[in-house]
Amino acid sequence: MLKIYGIKNCSSMKKAFDLLNELGLSYEFHDYKKQSIDEDTLHTWLNEAGAALILNKKGTTWRKLSEEEQEHALVGQAELIETLKAHTSLIKRPVLETAHGLIIGFDEAQYRALHQNISK
Repeated sequence: MLKIYGIKNCSSMKKAFDLLNELGLSYEFHDYKKQSIDEDTLHTWLNEAGAALILNKKGTTWRKLSEEEQEHALVGQAELIETLKAHTSLIKRPVLETAHGLIIGFDEAQYRALHQNISK
């Protein structure tokens, strides 16, 4: 079963939901705003994908953080996890957990390839 993480009203999330539905792939949705995110999940993602892929520095949430908050987030993994838990909008969206690993951000080609792998 696929599990997709994000925020319901995000445009990237809407594209991901639409494509998953079009491809007939069933999934569970985890909404950060309603359900938060746990430290273990973030730790796993950071170890698997790295901070550069998980942390969204392009969004308004990052720009709204003070310089001190940004610096604190980048000190180490524990500080980054603390920051991501406090500001879930800093996590790139969507994060799709699959049996083959993570797909971070909406990438139509990766979703279609996933469908091909599952359909085999």
